[in-house]
Amino acid sequence: MRTPKQLLNITGRTTMLRETVERLQPLFSPRNIWAVTNNEQAASVRRELRDVPASHVLVEPVGRNTAAAIGLAAIHLVHAHGDALMAVLPSDSYVANAARYRLLVRAALDLAHGDDNLVVLGIPPTRPETGYGYIELGDAAAKPRGAESFAVRRFTEKPALAQARKYVTSGKYLWNAGMFFWRASTFLENLEHFLPATRAALWELEATIGTRRYDRALHRIYPRLENISVDYAVMEPATRVEGKPRVVVIPAKIGWSDIGSWAAVYEYLATKPGANVGTSFVLDADGNYIWSLGKFAAAIGVHDLVVVETKDALLICARERAQDVGKIVKWLEAHRRSELL
Repeated sequence: MRTPKQLLNITGRTTMLRETVERLQPLFSPRNIWAVTNNEQAASVRRELRDVPASHVLVEPVGRNTAAAIGLAAIHLVHAHGDALMAVLPSDSYVANAARYRLLVRAALDLAHGDDNLVVLGIPPTRPETGYGYIELGDAAAKPRGAESFAVRRFTEKPALAQARKYVTSGKYLWNAGMFFWRASTFLENLEHFLPATRAALWELEATIGTRRYDRALHRIYPRLENISVDYAVMEPATRVEGKPRVVVIPAKIGWSDIGSWAAVYEYLATKPGANVGTSFVLDADGNYIWSLGKFAAAIGVHDLVVVETKDALLICARERAQDVGKIVKWLEAHRRSELL
Protein backbone atom coordinates (compact mmCIF):
# COMPACT_ATOMS: atom_id res chain seq x y z
CA MET A 1 0.00 0.00 0.00
CA ARG A 2 1.26 3.47 -0.85
CA THR A 3 2.34 5.66 2.06
CA PRO A 4 0.16 8.78 2.38
CA LYS A 5 1.77 12.17 1.94
CA GLN A 6 1.46 13.19 5.59
CA LEU A 7 3.70 10.28 6.63
CA LEU A 8 6.42 11.15 4.12
CA ASN A 9 9.41 13.45 4.51
CA ILE A 10 8.86 15.73 1.52
CA THR A 11 10.38 19.02 2.66
CA GLY A 12 13.65 17.47 3.85
CA ARG A 13 13.40 17.58 7.65
CA THR A 14 10.68 15.30 9.01
CA THR A 15 7.25 13.98 8.05
CA MET A 16 4.55 16.46 7.12
CA LEU A 17 2.44 15.23 10.04
CA ARG A 18 5.22 15.93 12.52
CA GLU A 19 5.86 19.33 10.92
CA THR A 20 2.17 20.18 11.32
CA VAL A 21 2.23 19.40 15.03
CA GLU A 22 5.53 21.17 15.67
CA ARG A 23 4.20 24.26 13.89
CA LEU A 24 1.26 24.33 16.31
CA GLN A 25 3.01 23.49 19.57
CA PRO A 26 3.71 27.11 20.57
CA LEU A 27 -0.10 27.46 20.60
CA PHE A 28 -1.35 24.06 21.69
CA SER A 29 -0.08 21.52 24.16
CA PRO A 30 0.22 17.97 22.76
CA ARG A 31 -2.53 16.91 25.16
CA ASN A 32 -4.90 19.22 23.24
CA ILE A 33 -4.08 17.76 19.83
CA TRP A 34 -6.29 15.11 18.28
CA ALA A 35 -5.83 13.21 15.02
CA VAL A 36 -8.33 11.32 12.89
CA THR A 37 -6.91 8.53 10.74
CA ASN A 38 -7.73 5.07 9.41
CA ASN A 39 -6.88 1.55 10.54
CA GLU A 40 -4.01 1.20 8.08
CA GLN A 41 -2.19 4.34 9.26
CA ALA A 42 -3.10 4.40 12.97
CA ALA A 43 0.10 2.76 14.23
CA SER A 44 2.29 5.04 12.12
CA VAL A 45 0.39 8.13 13.25
CA ARG A 46 0.82 7.16 16.91
CA ARG A 47 4.56 6.67 16.36
CA GLU A 48 4.82 10.12 14.79
CA LEU A 49 2.78 11.71 17.58
CA ARG A 50 4.53 10.21 20.59
CA ASP A 51 3.74 13.24 22.76
CA VAL A 52 0.03 13.11 21.91
CA PRO A 53 -2.08 10.80 24.11
CA ALA A 54 -2.78 7.55 22.28
CA SER A 55 -6.49 7.96 23.01
CA HIS A 56 -6.43 11.17 20.96
CA VAL A 57 -5.70 9.24 17.77
CA LEU A 58 -9.23 8.49 16.56
CA VAL A 59 -9.50 5.65 14.08
CA GLU A 60 -12.20 5.50 11.43
CA PRO A 61 -13.27 1.92 10.71
CA VAL A 62 -14.17 3.04 7.16
CA GLY A 63 -13.57 6.27 5.27
CA ARG A 64 -16.56 8.61 5.28
CA ASN A 65 -14.99 11.87 4.09
CA THR A 66 -14.32 15.02 6.09
CA ALA A 67 -17.78 15.85 7.48
CA ALA A 68 -17.87 12.55 9.34
CA ALA A 69 -14.22 12.72 10.43
CA ILE A 70 -14.67 16.21 11.87
CA GLY A 71 -17.91 15.13 13.51
CA LEU A 72 -16.09 12.22 15.16
CA ALA A 73 -13.48 14.60 16.55
CA ALA A 74 -16.16 17.05 17.69
CA ILE A 75 -18.07 14.55 19.81
CA HIS A 76 -14.84 13.42 21.48
CA LEU A 77 -13.89 17.03 22.22
CA VAL A 78 -17.31 17.72 23.72
CA HIS A 79 -17.03 14.56 25.84
CA ALA A 80 -13.53 15.49 27.06
CA HIS A 81 -13.72 19.29 27.34
CA GLY A 82 -17.28 20.48 26.92
CA ASP A 83 -17.80 23.18 24.29
CA ALA A 84 -14.20 23.38 23.05
CA LEU A 85 -12.84 25.56 20.29
CA MET A 86 -11.73 23.47 17.32
CA ALA A 87 -8.98 24.15 14.81
CA VAL A 88 -9.44 21.65 11.96
CA LEU A 89 -6.18 21.41 10.05
CA PRO A 90 -4.92 19.07 7.32
CA SER A 91 -1.68 17.30 8.20
CA ASP A 92 -0.15 17.25 4.73
CA SER A 93 0.53 20.92 3.97
CA TYR A 94 3.69 23.02 3.96
CA VAL A 95 3.76 26.49 5.55
CA ALA A 96 6.81 28.69 5.03
CA ASN A 97 5.87 31.48 7.47
CA ALA A 98 5.01 29.61 10.66
CA ALA A 99 4.94 32.74 12.85
CA ARG A 100 2.37 34.47 10.62
CA TYR A 101 0.41 31.23 10.44
CA ARG A 102 0.18 31.02 14.24
CA LEU A 103 -0.98 34.64 14.48
CA LEU A 104 -3.77 33.94 11.99
CA VAL A 105 -4.74 30.74 13.79
CA ARG A 106 -5.15 32.80 16.98
CA ALA A 107 -7.19 35.38 15.05
CA ALA A 108 -9.40 32.67 13.56
CA LEU A 109 -10.02 31.15 16.99
CA ASP A 110 -10.97 34.59 18.32
CA LEU A 111 -13.54 34.92 15.53
CA ALA A 112 -14.81 31.40 16.12
CA HIS A 113 -15.29 32.01 19.83
CA GLY A 114 -18.27 34.30 19.36
CA ASP A 115 -21.33 34.70 17.17
CA ASP A 116 -21.44 31.05 16.09
CA ASN A 117 -18.96 31.78 13.31
CA LEU A 118 -17.58 29.20 10.91
CA VAL A 119 -14.10 30.50 10.06
CA VAL A 120 -11.78 29.44 7.27
CA LEU A 121 -8.27 30.51 6.29
CA GLY A 122 -8.04 31.33 2.58
CA ILE A 123 -4.82 31.28 0.59
CA PRO A 124 -4.16 34.08 -1.95
CA PRO A 125 -3.82 32.18 -5.24
CA THR A 126 -0.48 32.21 -7.04
CA ARG A 127 -1.69 30.52 -10.23
CA PRO A 128 -4.98 29.48 -11.90
CA GLU A 129 -5.12 26.15 -10.09
CA THR A 130 -7.89 23.73 -11.12
CA GLY A 131 -7.32 21.25 -8.32
CA TYR A 132 -8.39 23.47 -5.42
CA GLY A 133 -11.67 24.90 -4.24
CA TYR A 134 -12.10 28.69 -4.30
CA ILE A 135 -13.64 31.08 -1.77
CA GLU A 136 -15.37 34.22 -3.06
CA LEU A 137 -14.90 37.25 -0.81
CA GLY A 138 -17.88 39.26 0.38
CA ASP A 139 -17.99 42.33 2.60
CA ALA A 140 -15.19 43.15 5.02
CA ALA A 141 -15.79 41.89 8.56
CA ALA A 142 -13.95 42.13 11.88
CA LYS A 143 -10.16 42.52 12.31
CA PRO A 144 -9.18 40.08 15.07
CA ARG A 145 -5.57 40.70 16.15
CA GLY A 146 -5.28 43.13 13.24
CA ALA A 147 -5.99 40.43 10.63
CA GLU A 148 -8.47 41.23 7.86
CA SER A 149 -11.53 39.03 7.52
CA PHE A 150 -14.42 38.90 5.05
CA ALA A 151 -17.83 37.34 4.82
CA VAL A 152 -17.77 34.36 2.46
CA ARG A 153 -20.07 34.84 -0.50
CA ARG A 154 -19.72 31.31 -1.81
CA PHE A 155 -17.45 28.30 -2.26
CA THR A 156 -16.64 26.95 -5.72
CA GLU A 157 -15.09 23.52 -6.15
CA LYS A 158 -12.29 22.88 -8.67
CA PRO A 159 -13.23 25.16 -11.57
CA ALA A 160 -12.22 24.68 -15.18
CA LEU A 161 -8.98 26.37 -16.18
CA ALA A 162 -10.64 29.32 -17.93
CA GLN A 163 -12.77 30.03 -14.86
CA ALA A 164 -9.79 29.66 -12.53
CA ARG A 165 -7.93 32.27 -14.57
CA LYS A 166 -10.84 34.68 -14.15
CA TYR A 167 -10.91 34.05 -10.40
CA VAL A 168 -7.20 34.78 -10.02
CA THR A 169 -7.38 37.91 -12.19
CA SER A 170 -10.37 39.31 -10.27
CA GLY A 171 -8.57 39.39 -6.92
CA LYS A 172 -11.85 38.42 -5.23
CA TYR A 173 -11.09 34.75 -4.64
CA LEU A 174 -8.89 32.72 -2.30
CA TRP A 175 -7.94 29.06 -2.34
CA ASN A 176 -9.71 26.85 0.18
CA ALA A 177 -6.93 25.01 2.00
CA GLY A 178 -9.27 23.11 4.33
CA MET A 179 -8.29 24.98 7.51
CA PHE A 180 -11.43 25.57 9.60
CA PHE A 181 -12.17 27.01 13.05
CA TRP A 182 -15.34 26.88 15.17
CA ARG A 183 -16.71 25.86 18.53
CA ALA A 184 -17.52 22.17 18.70
CA SER A 185 -21.14 23.02 19.51
CA THR A 186 -21.35 25.36 16.50
CA PHE A 187 -20.17 22.64 14.14
CA LEU A 188 -22.49 20.02 15.61
CA GLU A 189 -25.46 22.42 15.43
CA ASN A 190 -24.72 23.04 11.76
CA LEU A 191 -24.36 19.32 11.22
CA GLU A 192 -27.78 18.79 12.82
CA HIS A 193 -29.27 21.41 10.50
CA PHE A 194 -27.63 20.35 7.23
CA LEU A 195 -26.85 16.66 7.82
CA PRO A 196 -29.35 15.49 10.44
CA ALA A 197 -28.94 11.74 9.89
CA THR A 198 -25.19 11.94 10.49
CA ARG A 199 -25.68 14.10 13.60
CA ALA A 200 -28.22 11.65 15.00
CA ALA A 201 -25.83 8.74 14.45
CA LEU A 202 -23.02 10.67 16.15
CA TRP A 203 -25.30 11.31 19.15
CA GLU A 204 -25.77 7.56 19.43
CA LEU A 205 -22.02 7.01 19.24
CA GLU A 206 -21.26 9.84 21.66
CA ALA A 207 -23.21 8.05 24.40
CA THR A 208 -20.70 5.18 24.32
CA ILE A 209 -17.44 7.19 24.54
CA GLY A 210 -15.39 6.06 27.51
CA THR A 211 -17.25 2.75 27.84
CA ARG A 212 -16.50 -0.79 26.72
CA ARG A 213 -19.28 -0.44 24.16
CA TYR A 214 -17.48 2.25 22.16
CA ASP A 215 -15.45 0.10 19.72
CA ARG A 216 -18.41 -2.07 18.81
CA ALA A 217 -20.66 0.97 18.46
CA LEU A 218 -18.07 2.73 16.28
CA HIS A 219 -17.90 -0.18 13.85
CA ARG A 220 -21.69 -0.45 13.77
CA ILE A 221 -22.57 3.24 13.51
CA TYR A 222 -19.74 4.88 11.57
CA PRO A 223 -20.45 3.15 8.22
CA ARG A 224 -23.94 4.70 8.37
CA LEU A 225 -22.59 8.26 8.27
CA GLU A 226 -23.02 10.13 5.01
CA ASN A 227 -19.95 10.10 2.77
CA ILE A 228 -19.59 13.81 2.01
CA SER A 229 -17.00 16.55 2.46
CA VAL A 230 -17.47 19.25 5.08
CA ASP A 231 -17.36 21.83 2.27
CA TYR A 232 -20.42 20.39 0.54
CA ALA A 233 -22.20 19.31 3.74
CA VAL A 234 -21.80 22.42 5.92
CA MET A 235 -19.71 25.28 4.55
CA GLU A 236 -21.49 25.80 1.23
CA PRO A 237 -25.07 25.62 2.56
CA ALA A 238 -24.13 27.84 5.53
CA THR A 239 -23.27 30.66 3.10
CA ARG A 240 -26.82 30.50 1.74
CA VAL A 241 -28.58 30.97 5.08
CA GLU A 242 -30.40 34.29 5.29
CA GLY A 243 -29.37 36.88 7.82
CA LYS A 244 -25.98 37.84 9.22
CA PRO A 245 -23.08 36.04 7.47
CA ARG A 246 -22.02 33.00 9.44
CA VAL A 247 -19.02 31.95 7.33
CA VAL A 248 -15.96 34.19 7.55
CA VAL A 249 -12.60 33.93 5.77
CA ILE A 250 -9.22 35.32 6.83
CA PRO A 251 -6.75 35.76 3.95
CA ALA A 252 -3.59 33.88 4.88
CA LYS A 253 -0.43 34.81 3.01
CA ILE A 254 1.77 32.27 4.79
CA GLY A 255 3.74 30.52 2.07
CA TRP A 256 1.26 27.64 1.97
CA SER A 257 1.53 24.66 -0.35
CA ASP A 258 -0.15 21.28 -0.23
CA ILE A 259 2.71 19.91 -2.36
CA GLY A 260 -0.01 17.86 -4.00
CA SER A 261 0.93 18.37 -7.64
CA TRP A 262 4.07 18.79 -9.71
CA ALA A 263 3.20 22.48 -10.03
CA ALA A 264 3.21 22.77 -6.23
CA VAL A 265 6.53 20.91 -6.03
CA TYR A 266 7.96 23.37 -8.57
CA GLU A 267 6.78 26.35 -6.53
CA TYR A 268 8.31 24.87 -3.40
CA LEU A 269 11.70 24.27 -5.05
CA ALA A 270 11.96 27.27 -7.39
CA THR A 271 14.37 29.88 -6.03
CA LYS A 272 12.66 32.73 -7.91
CA PRO A 273 9.77 33.24 -10.37
CA GLY A 274 10.57 31.68 -13.73
CA ALA A 275 13.45 29.61 -12.42
CA ASN A 276 14.12 26.22 -13.99
CA VAL A 277 14.25 23.28 -11.59
CA GLY A 278 16.13 20.06 -12.31
CA THR A 279 17.84 21.29 -15.46
CA SER A 280 21.53 20.91 -16.32
CA PHE A 281 21.46 23.29 -19.30
CA VAL A 282 18.93 25.89 -20.43
CA LEU A 283 18.65 28.14 -23.46
CA ASP A 284 15.70 30.50 -23.85
CA ALA A 285 13.72 28.40 -21.37
CA ASP A 286 12.06 29.28 -18.08
CA GLY A 287 9.60 28.01 -15.52
CA ASN A 288 10.29 24.32 -16.19
CA TYR A 289 10.43 21.41 -13.75
CA ILE A 290 12.39 18.37 -14.94
CA TRP A 291 12.91 15.23 -12.89
CA SER A 292 15.07 12.62 -14.61
CA LEU A 293 17.21 10.85 -12.06
CA GLY A 294 20.90 10.65 -12.97
CA LYS A 295 20.47 12.11 -16.44
CA PHE A 296 21.72 15.31 -18.04
CA ALA A 297 18.58 17.41 -18.59
CA ALA A 298 18.60 20.22 -21.15
CA ALA A 299 15.72 22.61 -21.90
CA ILE A 300 15.72 24.77 -25.03
CA GLY A 301 12.96 27.15 -26.01
CA VAL A 302 10.33 25.65 -23.71
CA HIS A 303 8.38 27.31 -20.93
CA ASP A 304 6.39 26.23 -17.88
CA LEU A 305 6.63 22.50 -18.53
CA VAL A 306 6.68 19.55 -16.15
CA VAL A 307 8.75 16.58 -17.33
CA VAL A 308 9.04 13.57 -15.02
CA GLU A 309 10.78 10.38 -16.06
CA THR A 310 10.86 7.10 -14.17
CA LYS A 311 12.08 3.71 -15.35
CA ASP A 312 8.63 2.77 -16.67
CA ALA A 313 6.84 6.03 -17.44
CA LEU A 314 7.29 9.52 -18.83
CA LEU A 315 5.10 12.53 -18.04
CA ILE A 316 5.13 15.73 -20.09
CA CYS A 317 2.56 18.41 -19.32
CA ALA A 318 2.07 22.14 -19.04
CA ARG A 319 2.74 23.19 -15.46
CA GLU A 320 -0.70 24.79 -15.15
CA ARG A 321 -2.27 21.43 -16.09
CA ALA A 322 -0.39 19.47 -13.40
CA GLN A 323 -3.59 18.65 -11.49
CA ASP A 324 -4.80 16.69 -14.53
CA VAL A 325 -2.27 13.99 -13.67
CA GLY A 326 -5.09 12.55 -11.56
CA LYS A 327 -6.92 11.75 -14.79
CA ILE A 328 -4.00 9.55 -15.81
CA VAL A 329 -4.39 7.63 -12.55
CA LYS A 330 -8.09 7.10 -13.24
CA TRP A 331 -7.29 5.88 -16.76
CA LEU A 332 -4.68 3.46 -15.42
CA GLU A 333 -7.15 2.15 -12.84
CA ALA A 334 -9.88 1.76 -15.48
CA HIS A 335 -7.47 -0.15 -17.75
CA ARG A 336 -6.11 -2.23 -14.86
CA ARG A 337 -2.56 -1.01 -15.28
CA SER A 338 -1.81 -1.56 -11.62
CA GLU A 339 1.92 -2.04 -12.30
CA LEU A 340 2.12 1.70 -13.01
CA LEU A 341 0.27 2.85 -9.90
